[in-house]
Amino acid sequence: MEYCSCGKLAVLRTSWTPRNPGRRFYGCPDKGSACPFIGWYDPSMCRRSMEIIPGLLRSKNQAEAQARKVKKYLMISWVGFLLVIIGMKM
Repeated sequence: MEYCSCGKLAVLRTSWTPRNPGRRFYGCPDKGSACPFIGWYDPSMCRRSMEIIPGLLRSKNQAEAQARKVKKYLMISWVGFLLVIIGMKM
């Protein structure tokens, strides 16, 4: 059980901010209260999630690195193409 700084029993709320959408947190039961933030409610993940998520993150990071590399080569090829076109006109 979590208590607010005003001494009341804290309630579980859901954040809908762009930074923490859907994340649960403890807050003062009085809406609009000036009480400070109490803390996040982060239940532990199941064992299967702990096995799968690191692999998904690795795959995502590798795909992003590959996309950056392709973008770089594409830009280089366009610069080369423009140089060839400009050289032909001279």
